[in-house]
This record gives sequence, structure tokens and C-alpha cells, in this order.
Amino acid sequence: MDKSTLSRARVLVTGDAMLDRYWFGDAERISPEAPVPVVRVNRTEERLGGAANVALNIAGVGAASTLLSVVGDDEPGRTIDKLLRESGIRPELQFDPGHATTVKLRVVARQQQMVRCDFETWPAEEVLLKHLGAFGRLLDETDVLVLSDYGKGGLSHITKMIEAARARKIPILVDPKGDDYARYAGATVITPNRSELREVVGRWRDEADLTERAQNLRTSLGLEHLLLTRSEEGMTLYSASGQITVPAQAREVFDVSGAGDTVIAVLAATLATGVPIEEAVAVANKAGGIVVGKLGTATVSYDELFGN
Repeated sequence: MDKSTLSRARVLVTGDAMLDRYWFGDAERISPEAPVPVVRVNRTEERLGGAANVALNIAGVGAASTLLSVVGDDEPGRTIDKLLRESGIRPELQFDPGHATTVKLRVVARQQQMVRCDFETWPAEEVLLKHLGAFGRLLDETDVLVLSDYGKGGLSHITKMIEAARARKIPILVDPKGDDYARYAGATVITPNRSELREVVGRWRDEADLTERAQNLRTSLGLEHLLLTRSEEGMTLYSASGQITVPAQAREVFDVSGAGDTVIAVLAATLATGVPIEEAVAVANKAGGIVVGKLGTATVSYDELFGN
């Protein structure tokens, strides 16, 4: 796929944006205060996380990426805005003074994550209603919609969002969270991993049982497709015409955090060019295989994905 084709693809991402902070250092002794390592921090990094990481992955492969989200009127929120602009992503952020931007702080020593600290609150309802108004305006210039649900409250009006996108015949991709998938009814594709799907349909006995449960869920929600990401087993796409499994790309797995973001981002960007979903799934599978070989919430570039 050439860059000019991807550059014309317009993807809108909305959902729970967050800031991923990394503190890197060495752990060479145990604290005298408690039996825990002492990490001497010598380097810090800030990266886009959650829905913002999805938008970053879309921009990374060369598609036009817009992020609509609610953040706090605070330093992490302004940092997200700055990082979005620096990455070529169009920010459509609602700044809520009563909301603390979600931050995930990871302390890493010798390439090993030692601890993660989460800072989060839910956005106010009135801010989310204003957010919904902006959503309708942005749909008029969107080829594919991604709803990135991290369970932080940013998609409280997801049913109305799906209805609005369906009315415009815009494909809707959902990265789900929790066990209430009824709220995703009418979407085009949902992309659960194995543990997420198991939480909703229960444990399956074998491949045939899995297929039946996945197809029943897809039908009951009125979805065109259900894409199950299966780690070392690759991905399986369930549709009315049956299912297709794409084997995993063989490579060393270093860190799976953010891999789901990469998969749905590349799937969305590729679908926005008009290719069939089977082809888009193969590209997204390759992207997922690349990103798990990187540390933290990483991205895939156009050259990594389409270069020789």
C-alpha cells in the first residue's frame, strides 16, 4: 500500500486518553525501610496512552488521525495535547477543570517493570455532553471511527455515538472493556482478546465451542465482524460467512502492553483506504507482531509495516 493512499484515509478516535509516564533507572539494593528494591531513576519518558496511543499508531502509518477525548485542565492534560500536536495528530480535547487526567506511571529497572501507579478520575457529565456535540461535527469528515474503551468513563454516550456513525454509514471499530458488550450493539467490528471474550461468553471447551460462542455474540449484538486477537495463535475474524484465522508472526515477545491499540489502529487505517476487511486483518496482525517486540506502549511505522 502506497503512502499517498494512506494519507487520504481519515480516522477519528474517541475514548479514554491517558498519559503513560516511564521512570527508568537501576535497582542495585534493597530498601532498609521495606523488602523492596530501591530504583535510582536516571531517565524519564512521557508517551501517549489509551485512546491517544491508538491515534498515535494511526498517524504512525501515515493516515490522518484525529483524537476526541476529555482530559483534565492540568499538566498531564496539556502534555497530552502537546504530544498529539508534535505527532501530527489533530487534537479535539475537552479540558475539564474538575477532572484529573488519567496517568499511568511505570517504574522500570534493567528493562523490567517494577511497579505501576495509576492516577484517574471520571469526567463530568456536562463535559461529556459537550464532547458529544463535537463528535457529531467531526463525523462529517471521517472515513472510519474507532471507539477506544478503557473503562474510564469517556464513552458514557457510546450508544448515541454508534447510532450517529451508523446513520452516516461510517465503519465503527470498538476496542471493548468489561462484560457489558450490549453497549457496543450495532458496531461494525469489535476486537476483544481471549481473556476479554472469555469474560463475556465464558470458557470454551474447544475450537468448535469457541466459534459457536463468538458467532452467537456477534449475531446477538448485530455486528458485522468480531476479531479475536489470540496472542501466539494469531487472530480469528468471525463473520456471517464463517471465520478466518491468521497465524501469528513468529518473533520474540518483549512487551504486550499497547498491542491491542496497534491492532485496532492499523485495522482502522487500512479499512479507511477501502480494502476488504480480510486484507486489513492481515496487515493489523503483522503490526501486532512488530509492536510486541518493543518496550511499553509503542507504535509501528509505515516502513516497518510495508517496507521490504
